[in-house]
Amino acid sequence: MSLLLLLVLLTFSKCKKGSDVANPENPTDLTEAARYRESSSTTGIKTIDATKASSDGGFSYKVINIPGTSDSESSPSVSTLKVFENGKELGPGHAMHADIRSTGKGLFSHWAGGLYFSASDNSDPRTNGRTYTYSLDGSNTGSIIPPVTPPVTVQPVQTSSAIGFASMDGKTTGGIGGQTVTVTSLSALKNAVESSAAMIIMVSGKITGTGYLNVKSNKSIIGVTGSSLEGVGLMMYGSSNVIVQNMTIRNVVTYSNIIIKEGAHHIWIDHCDLSSDRNHGWDYYDGLLDVGKRADYVTLSWNRLHDSHIPMLIGFGDENTDDIGRLRVTVNSNYFYNVSERQPSTRFGYMHVFNNYLQNGSGYGIGVTMGATVRTDNNYFENQAIPIFTEYNAKPGYVSGAETNIYANSKANRISTAASTWVPAYEYKSQLIAAANVPAVVSAGAGATLTR
Repeated sequence: MSLLLLLVLLTFSKCKKGSDVANPENPTDLTEAARYRESSSTTGIKTIDATKASSDGGFSYKVINIPGTSDSESSPSVSTLKVFENGKELGPGHAMHADIRSTGKGLFSHWAGGLYFSASDNSDPRTNGRTYTYSLDGSNTGSIIPPVTPPVTVQPVQTSSAIGFASMDGKTTGGIGGQTVTVTSLSALKNAVESSAAMIIMVSGKITGTGYLNVKSNKSIIGVTGSSLEGVGLMMYGSSNVIVQNMTIRNVVTYSNIIIKEGAHHIWIDHCDLSSDRNHGWDYYDGLLDVGKRADYVTLSWNRLHDSHIPMLIGFGDENTDDIGRLRVTVNSNYFYNVSERQPSTRFGYMHVFNNYLQNGSGYGIGVTMGATVRTDNNYFENQAIPIFTEYNAKPGYVSGAETNIYANSKANRISTAASTWVPAYEYKSQLIAAANVPAVVSAGAGATLTR
């Protein structure tokens, strides 16, 4: 055993391709080496567990026991290894180790059975949330591993089946048991939503106006196919047990399209299409779907949020410390596109963000600040400047599950805190879509897609 241990140490301590710089985090025993061992197969695309890499100094990180024929002093370019970051090939390979450390930018070397590599933007591959894969047989990848499962058929969601926090500590049933009415004018809609009675309100046709409507408790507001609410927002101000479903709401000035605040609880916003535009600057419109001021037990699901600088905010200000212990919000299967940031932005509270498709965000994707605790699962970030960001308010929040997401053509996460261990108490794993399938499934099923 002692002789074998010595051989392992000699193999990795004498790798001098261009530099003899000591490895800052060099595994020194067989147990540690085993933690880094990758699949022995040499066919197809294989996943690298980058979280277990060790620093090799500078921008270089090391994973040992990569199979296949590696480079050596006598054969410095014999390796056939290809390395991919979020499906995009890194390189060039066969690089000098000193260059990987000092220059990085995707350079790598398959040397003496180990992989020495750098991220494309010189971020730390152990924490940047990206997926790293490799092939030895010439296989290429245009998409991200993990394996793709068959697409999920999106079924219309019943009004009694909210997933997540809206179904905890009670249920969110909306206006079930009350009268069903169909409204076609702003005055009729106002009278219905502001009634104290339980009610199912079917919104038909195009309704226009300005300002907002104050939605009282025990209401279901459901858009009939082809309906829209133009210029008028919905506000849940201290109300409870409200469902808003299949609504198209556009171009609300001064207020957000939907606002949930002042202790409102058990609210479910589902299959809505919410938008404004980005032509009027950042201050003309407010957000699209905002939750704050002690709101609690909220689910935001299968919504399409687009053409907005600031689509979703959870937690309105750094000063709102009375949100601590509240703001329990589930954000699942929403489609964000043509937006700048806030997908969502969070403060305080506990948010579960899963199976969302975040496309073409020019700022940050999920913001996690002011001690917010956010669990992410199987989200798909595409063309995002900063997918997950913790550093822009007075203090950061905490993130878990960043490694379950896919980051396609996106830059590095900026997460400044240790990973959280929090997961929501409700069952949700049976509802998860494989991250690779999220763009197809969510873009097809999100928005006012239900048949009414």
